[in-house]
Amino acid sequence: MQPLQGVTILDLSRVLAGPYCTSMLVDLGAEVIKIEAEHGDDSRHIAPFMEDESIYFSMLNRGKKSLCLNLKDPKDKSHFDTLCKNADVIVENFRPGVTSRLGIDEKTLRERHPSLIYCSISGFGQTGPMTSKPAYDIIAQALSGIMAATGPEGGPPTRIGESMGDVCAGMFSSWSICAALFQRERDPERKGCYLDVSMLDCLFSMQVTNLAQYVANDQAPSPIGNRHPLSAPFDSFQASDGKVIIAVISNGLFKRLAECMEMSELISDERFSSDERRCANQAELKAIIEAWTEQDTVDGICIKLDAAGVPASPIWDIKQTSQSQHADSRQLLMDMGQWRSPAQPVYFNGKKVANDQPAPKLGQHNSLLKG
Repeated sequence: MQPLQGVTILDLSRVLAGPYCTSMLVDLGAEVIKIEAEHGDDSRHIAPFMEDESIYFSMLNRGKKSLCLNLKDPKDKSHFDTLCKNADVIVENFRPGVTSRLGIDEKTLRERHPSLIYCSISGFGQTGPMTSKPAYDIIAQALSGIMAATGPEGGPPTRIGESMGDVCAGMFSSWSICAALFQRERDPERKGCYLDVSMLDCLFSMQVTNLAQYVANDQAPSPIGNRHPLSAPFDSFQASDGKVIIAVISNGLFKRLAECMEMSELISDERFSSDERRCANQAELKAIIEAWTEQDTVDGICIKLDAAGVPASPIWDIKQTSQSQHADSRQLLMDMGQWRSPAQPVYFNGKKVANDQPAPKLGQHNSLLKG
């Protein structure tokens, strides 16, 4: 199943947010033509390397085509305009204002190619007081509120352990592109759409729990470690050989946990009679639970709680997840020969849809240019 087969995307983006967006779309069958400057996408030079190729770049650019164009050169600008005639989508993540200086901005291209869907990804959007501010993921995390709510309780704000500002902007971009393509199919005039995606906006909108607390109480959440601000027990707990996660969000689950611990008296304890009261007394409750978890291993606790229907898990690193039976069964990593690559995670009619072709060499498909 290739739902985007026949869709052509010109990808002017580099490094992460834009390439992540177009990697999702190439997995769905779109033809993605990557437009690169002479030195190539900066991520081609990011370690680690295998056989002189960046694994980082290769993961983000599987199955794409690469053209080298100097968009300041009139001849190459003409080549680009020719490509636009047959393209459906343009994706770019230049700093706002750059495309206008190059003469490839949405307004300029829309006059000649009205059906184009044009997606601009930036740190802070194409409008607003911070539009010209340079941004990397850590800047977007710092300004979005998510960093201020992440980290150990009582500790300093902490960056999430992945470039989530870039990744979520890429995901929202691919989602909005698919919506714009669908809308264009229903438009008798086949008019395109301009999509303005901000990393900060995306990170902000994803914080449902943090925003609920702010809207309800006019209070900004602060770091609280692994525990949940609205439910308890919902945290990491010390076992005899490490940390175990236990997640309870209802009285029914708390009853199962108490019975599994052989401490049914907790169910009628007024301190723990509701989620709200359990949160208010979470420190006392955690001490009671850890007196139980410390007597068993992480695996032993998980076996017991799984059988009781209480959500629990060990804390895996990425290597453990990658080597798990779940990863193998769900095809989380594709075989690319010398290495393995993640693909979009959704199954379509029971099948994983992904492009397993390698990332292109710089300028590998320049033969597509005519004249």
